[in-house]
Amino acid sequence: MQIENYNKPGHFYLLATLLPWGFWSLAAYISHLPAGYENQASIIAFFGLLSPILVVFGITYKNKSMLNDMKSRLLFSKSIKIKYFIISCCLMLFSILLAQSISLLFNYSPMQFKLAEQFSFSSGVFPVWFLLIIAPLLEELIWHSYGTDCLRNRFNLFYTSALFALYWGIWHIPLSFINNYYHSNLVEEGLIYSINFIVSLFPFVIIMNWLYYKANRSILITIIFHITAGLFNEIFQTHPMSKVIQTALLLALSIYLLTTEKDFFFKRTIR
Repeated sequence: MQIENYNKPGHFYLLATLLPWGFWSLAAYISHLPAGYENQASIIAFFGLLSPILVVFGITYKNKSMLNDMKSRLLFSKSIKIKYFIISCCLMLFSILLAQSISLLFNYSPMQFKLAEQFSFSSGVFPVWFLLIIAPLLEELIWHSYGTDCLRNRFNLFYTSALFALYWGIWHIPLSFINNYYHSNLVEEGLIYSINFIVSLFPFVIIMNWLYYKANRSILITIIFHITAGLFNEIFQTHPMSKVIQTALLLALSIYLLTTEKDFFFKRTIR
């Protein structure tokens, strides 16, 4: 597994931050105007999400071996063990259902298991279900086409995952200022839920990167895993505290992976 060509983390992460932050800051400003420009704000925010893909293209378009590598990792491969596809499809559903079940012990409502009648946030001109699919897809085309490997080229997998999770939390900050967006609604729900979002990124990234490298750097695996995370946390009438419990469950799983596969996470060499 050769990732030596993925060697411009400073260039990549600087531009992958500044470009979307510029769009999202403008979208946040427009979304709070009294005339109501929610649709326009959502379009500008979407351009912010798209912009880091241009960074990936700008870095890689002259390198045919990198382009071929990325294309191959987007496709289904018979060399990938089927268990990793099963985990990527089912883990987030299992974790949220288990979290909701545990919440019943603390007198939270069993109504959480009913399908939601509406989504927990709005997305302007775009249907929410569309963003729940397209946003994770686009993000994984950014982070696992180039972003993760350029860090892994310098650090072991644990530090790669921890650094990226911290960065990813910071990267999302401007979205919390866009009116009625998921992240701004989290802020309104309370500090504990905002903190939970940041904390949840660490076990989520550790597990996702474990899947990614176990599945021969399959971008498809991470797309599936990321999409299911958003969809399954929206389709039920989940209480926000159940998502805190879910974070604890994922944290326990990530600690288990770190302790049982120490070489995989803590050695510099990739196997």
